[in-house]
Amino acid sequence: MVGSSHEAMHRIFQKDPALLTRALQQVLQIPFPEPHDFAGMNVDLTEIEPIERRVDTLLRAETDEGAYLLVVESQGKPDERKRGSWPYYLSYLYEKYRCEPVLIVVTQNSATARWAAEPIHLGVRGCPSLTVRPFVLGPDNVPVIAKASEAERDVPLAVLSAMTHGRGRQAPAILESLAAALRTIDRDSAAVFVQFVDSCLADTQARKMWRDMMTAIQYFWRHPLAEEVREEGREEGREEGREEGRAEALAETILRILRVRDIDVPDDVRARVEACRDLDQLIRWSERAVHAARADDLFALD
Repeated sequence: MVGSSHEAMHRIFQKDPALLTRALQQVLQIPFPEPHDFAGMNVDLTEIEPIERRVDTLLRAETDEGAYLLVVESQGKPDERKRGSWPYYLSYLYEKYRCEPVLIVVTQNSATARWAAEPIHLGVRGCPSLTVRPFVLGPDNVPVIAKASEAERDVPLAVLSAMTHGRGRQAPAILESLAAALRTIDRDSAAVFVQFVDSCLADTQARKMWRDMMTAIQYFWRHPLAEEVREEGREEGREEGREEGRAEALAETILRILRVRDIDVPDDVRARVEACRDLDQLIRWSERAVHAARADDLFALD
């Protein structure tokens, strides 16, 4: 089970290595050759003696131009020690495998992204012997995917979008679009992606909304994370049964989406949503809540 955003931000590329090259090509506009095979590699770069060094994720990408080593580092905040570690990682890997190493840093923080993107120069000032230029994926370049049709075209990229941008006013549209897209893939992959997103949602309200969505559509009841959600449901008095609990969760999700979007919810709208037990109707309302200008817009097409 993924226990932190740090783990999720790099392990998504273990789940779908091709997402990493798509990010290099499409997001960062780097002419990286198209891989025809990937292999996970040992992340331990420790020598026989004393200093332990491990990268977060290490993948070998086979292309028509030769093999590349893709080093993925998840970075929560600036850490000057990394400015010594990253050149070491690349030099060590090149010496050991004689493959071109590529450093990709992923982060949820814009300030950290700017810090990580700064070139690392070692040697004489103005004439360095070694320069390392990390490629960075963060809030300023990972696309915001807030439409279900876009999310369905590339579900792993939509997951990365939710992991990177899942906070603030745009969170409801991003999470709702991803929830719809997860219906189009196999349940085991969906369960893994659900956990990645859950681990990265630092905003309490967004995380609650996401868990309500996932509980209501039963994407991850076989997953370890589900037990935590079940316990929360029991504490909130959802013993009435699965159908009742799903309806309550969806109703609360609809109202939470409107609150996050700063839309006033009159008492009559709240009462109608909370009283509804038609799951199909609630799902339609939840989809409308993402784009509604007023609370009454939920019912405009009924």
